[in-house]
Amino acid sequence: MYKKYLIAALIAVPLAAAAQEKMSAQQNKMATCNKDAAAKDLKGDARKAFMSTCLSADKTTKQQDKMTTCNKEAGDKKLAGDARKKFMSDCLSTKPAA
Repeated sequence: MYKKYLIAALIAVPLAAAAQEKMSAQQNKMATCNKDAAAKDLKGDARKAFMSTCLSADKTTKQQDKMTTCNKEAGDKKLAGDARKKFMSDCLSTKPAA
């Protein structure tokens, strides 16, 4: 009988941790979008539209694409060492053209 409880507990703990991690990621995304909306001083329908777009955007993919592009440019320029680090930092911190 105790085996059933032990098995249930061993299954429930990792599932709860995964749910908490996912919730934290969503909460982080919400906080970032709220901060961006506030910085743009958006109100009413403009804020709603911005938040909808922001929350549905896949920022990880955009950042990965940016990293790929910056790496390619650094390679094309044959940068190494500190010069490459500085270039990558500058490249990744610039906002993409709209």
